[in-house]
Amino acid sequence: MTLSCAVLDDYQDAALAVADWGPVLDDVEVRTVRDHIADRDMLAAELADCEIVVIMRERTPFDADLLRRLPRLRLLVTTGMRNASIDLAAAAAQGVTVCGTASSPTPPVELTWALLLGLARHVTVENRALREGGPWQSTVGQDLHGRTLGLLGLGKIGTRVARVATAFGMDVLAWSENLTPERAADAGARLAAGKEDLLRRSDFVSLHLVLSDRTRGLLGEPELRAMRSHAYLVNTSRAALVDRSALLRALHEGWIAGAGLDVFETEPLPSDDPLRSLPNVLATPHLGYVSEQNYRTFYSEAVEGIAAFVAGAPVRQLTAG
Repeated sequence: MTLSCAVLDDYQDAALAVADWGPVLDDVEVRTVRDHIADRDMLAAELADCEIVVIMRERTPFDADLLRRLPRLRLLVTTGMRNASIDLAAAAAQGVTVCGTASSPTPPVELTWALLLGLARHVTVENRALREGGPWQSTVGQDLHGRTLGLLGLGKIGTRVARVATAFGMDVLAWSENLTPERAADAGARLAAGKEDLLRRSDFVSLHLVLSDRTRGLLGEPELRAMRSHAYLVNTSRAALVDRSALLRALHEGWIAGAGLDVFETEPLPSDDPLRSLPNVLATPHLGYVSEQNYRTFYSEAVEGIAAFVAGAPVRQLTAG
């Protein structure tokens, strides 16, 4: 019997092009869905015939209700080995195997610096003026050399961001609840006395934390008001780390100079969302992990996972707890 597989949220129509799906095509019929399906009824109808679904990161949540509406589903493959939008306990109870893939920390590091540099040198403002016949030079950029970069989180991504900062001649402060002075020093950073100390002393602040009950809303109004008025906030991790209403006020009222954002509470971002039009926001549509090599890894290992499942030996399984 041929199994049916849908690859969801293939925004760039890249899934079938970047990997060799040949090893599974004798047993699996694969189709891609390019546009995001937000409506849960439409999504359930689209996937009703599928034994296998491949999802891209957390673009489409798989909660218990959706899983119950997909009785044929047997294998769910997510890119990356962590996906908070999947109810793993519900999947296990329904007999759905959940597998993941490897993911490189390098692409989000590079995008973090693209946003930070774009903000510091007003790249989009000057590019727009050049294209549209506006003034020849209208801004004065911030220097990176000699400035302070504050990193909230110093894991795989934060550590790499810190090492780039030292190449620019920046002073790097870092903080998270369990960070030690020794670990900070290994990355070329100094441990801040606390979150507030880091925010008060930094010219640029970048978030590199996993979203959890402890980190949700980590930056609210008091924290954003503690930042310097000329400072920029960069978030390529998770939108919910920052209180949205407080961030909008901070940007509107000039508590901070601006923000570079790659993550949003609702994705795709609604067309009328103020973050699309605020002049002091440099925003990208969740591109942190979107790179050619990462996509090759994602979908090649998705094929491996499907092939292993068909052979009766799933690999890289995700389990609850």
